[in-house]
Amino acid sequence: MRNRAPALSVLSLAAVLAGATPALAQPTTAPLSVVVASGESRIKVAPDQAWATVSVETRDARGAEARRLGAAAMTSVMATLRKAGLDGDAIQTIGISLHPEYDYANGRQRIKGMVMSNQVQVRIDDISKVADVLDAVGGLTLPASSTLTVGSLRFDLKNRVGVQRDALRLAVEDAAARAKAMAAGAGMSVGRTVRIEEAGPEGQMKFAQEPFMMARGGAADAGMPTPIAPSDIEIRANVTLTVEIK
Repeated sequence: MRNRAPALSVLSLAAVLAGATPALAQPTTAPLSVVVASGESRIKVAPDQAWATVSVETRDARGAEARRLGAAAMTSVMATLRKAGLDGDAIQTIGISLHPEYDYANGRQRIKGMVMSNQVQVRIDDISKVADVLDAVGGLTLPASSTLTVGSLRFDLKNRVGVQRDALRLAVEDAAARAKAMAAGAGMSVGRTVRIEEAGPEGQMKFAQEPFMMARGGAADAGMPTPIAPSDIEIRANVTLTVEIK
């Protein structure tokens, strides 16, 4: 008989806790009523910076001579670029190689000679000087063993990041106006912003990606400057806005 009392006590305690469970439960929060709107903005800005690629290929039967002639040709190119007003950090080597060139005859391959390739990327921070800089390089007289190519011209913005942020701000304003209009159509009003997401990478438009001028071992016509007509850069931004409505 003495062993029955503790069991009764445990059962009584369990009943008390079970009865108290509803009182301890947390009240559920009603889900928010929201509206999701997309916003877009496009900003067109005149470019204030240009980039171009200058390449030199030099051929010789001997690798050492091809390298020497190629180095001399690129030294002349870099000196011309600096005389045209470009700073040292505006000229960067982006590729250099020495490789064999082959001939094919009767189904057989033989080495014709060696080719030295040297490529630099040029940044022009004054759009009005683009034609002058490129014509100065294109007008160089190089040995017949060297081929000079000027191309891959493109335009850009020095403050691209700042314009991107302006586009994002305008896209958010557009999304907020759309959300407000949708809420008003339902007889409601907007409350706090719950979420903002950028819908994707901004778009961009650049001009003239293909080589536009070539010279092989001779001078270009210096009497007529190369016409340059850059188009505007378009920066786009897209966002998704989630706003509470009430």
